[in-house]
Parts: sequence; C-alpha cells; structure tokens
Amino acid sequence: MWTGFKRVVRSGFVGFWRNAFVSLAAVFVMTVTLFVIGSSMMLNQLLEVSLENIQSRVDINVYFNTEAEIIDVNALQNELESLPEVTEVIFTSREDALAEFRERHRNDELTIQALEELGENPLGASLSIRTRDTSQYDSVAAFLEEQDTIMSGGVPLIDRVNYNRNREAIGRLTAIINAVEQSTLVALVVLVIAAVLITFNTVRLAIYTAREEISVMRLVGASNMYIRGPFMLQGIMYGLIAGLLALLIMYPILLWIGPATESFFEFNLFSYFVNDFSKVFRTVVGVGVVLGFISSTLAVSRYLRV
Repeated sequence: MWTGFKRVVRSGFVGFWRNAFVSLAAVFVMTVTLFVIGSSMMLNQLLEVSLENIQSRVDINVYFNTEAEIIDVNALQNELESLPEVTEVIFTSREDALAEFRERHRNDELTIQALEELGENPLGASLSIRTRDTSQYDSVAAFLEEQDTIMSGGVPLIDRVNYNRNREAIGRLTAIINAVEQSTLVALVVLVIAAVLITFNTVRLAIYTAREEISVMRLVGASNMYIRGPFMLQGIMYGLIAGLLALLIMYPILLWIGPATESFFEFNLFSYFVNDFSKVFRTVVGVGVVLGFISSTLAVSRYLRV
C-alpha cells in the first residue's frame, strides 16, 4: 500500500512538471485568488478594528446654557445615570471647561486675547454620556430631545447635543466597510471561478497528455485510485503551492505597510499577520488545497472514466 502511495505521489509530480507551462498558469491564477483572500482577511480586520476604535470614542456630549442652574444640570445627570443603557456620565463644570479651552489654545495668542477681552466665561457646563453599546445611543438621544423644553434660569437648560455628528461618522465608516466587503466578495467569486476553470482545464490537459499511459495501466489492471490519484494530487499541488506563494507575497507587503497602519489606525497589520499566522495559513492554504482538489476531482470525474 505504501509503495502504491509513493507511486501515485511520484506520478503526480511527474505530471505537474510534464505540463509545466499550464501548471504554472494554474498556480498563478490560484495565487492571485488566494492573495486576494488573504488580503481581504487583513482589510476586514483593519476596518473592524477601526470601527471598534471609533465606537469606543463615541459618546453623547450635552452642552448647557451658561445661565442654567447647576441644580437642574445635576438633576438631569441623575436621570441619565438611572437609564439602564447608560454606563457613565461625566460632568464638566464651566470652570473646568474654561481651563480645558485655555490649555487647548495655549499657543493661539489671538484666541486667548479674545477670551481675556471678553471678561467672562463664555462656556457652559457639559455632560459626556457613554452607553453599553453604540446602538443604544439613539434611545439616549431621544430622551435628551424630550428634555429640550426644560427651562433653567429663564433660558432652555440644554444648549446643544453633538450626537448626530458622531452618528454620521459611524454610519459613513459602516457604509465603507459594507461596500468593501461587497466589492471583495464579487472579486473573490470571479477569481475563484477563474481558478477552478483553469485548474479544471489544466488537469484535463494532463489527462489527455497521459492518455497512452492511462490505456496501458488499464490493460495491466491498475486500480482506479492508482490511475486517478496523480491527477487529483496535481490539483492539490496547485492549491498548496499557490497558497504558500500568496503568503510569501503577503509577508513583505505587510512588513512594509505595518508601521503605516499602526500610525493611522493604531493597528499593525504585520503584527496581526505574525501573531495569527496559523489562522491565516489555514485559511489561505486550506482554501487553495480545497479549490485544487475540487477542480481536479471534477476534471477526473468528467474526462477520466475508469
């Protein structure tokens, strides 16, 4: 049995090199396909981390009128803290807001001068609200809209709420992620079909080239697996080699762009590639082997009847 297996493997390698040109064409197309699959994994991970980072920084900021009574502000803060979806409410007083403003514009002499000439604190108190999940911000925003009619010190208690701007940012990023995923899916479908067809035709050509040998093996009573095995092995070899090549191509590219993604997105793609290499390897090489096996099996079933 072991001897027969070695012969099948040896015949598979011989068939691969006998049709080297078409074999390399099949490997090339499959390499491109697997490279796109691996790149899609990296891109999706990068976009997901970016979305999580933005979501973690999103909150609802409520700014109060400068004439609002602090007791009314505290009352609203207590109501917000009692909401089940709210995890944190941070109060910033008028004085703290002014100090933060001065610190933020300490190098802007014109702004500081204008503030000094004003002679009073133009900033109101504020509340920063966080929820358990970003989907819960809508209900908190709806609650705050109901508070617009509250008066304090003869003026509306709430000056403005900045949630809509944050919500639009999340919406835009989510739309980008969905568009990228859909575009990638279309590209993958096209490339997978191309890879299957080319591998299919490559194995078909290998069967045609070895037709005389196949006839001889039939005459001497060779088993079906002994005849079919080398061609099925060729398909697996295409996928295995293409997967390894795709990973080799990805390595220097990710090594090069890793620092840039860490700088802009706070996520190093190269580190992810290295730390989760087993997952990336299983996905890229595994898909390649499966595609090669399916393609060669279809070709053998169609053109090699023994």
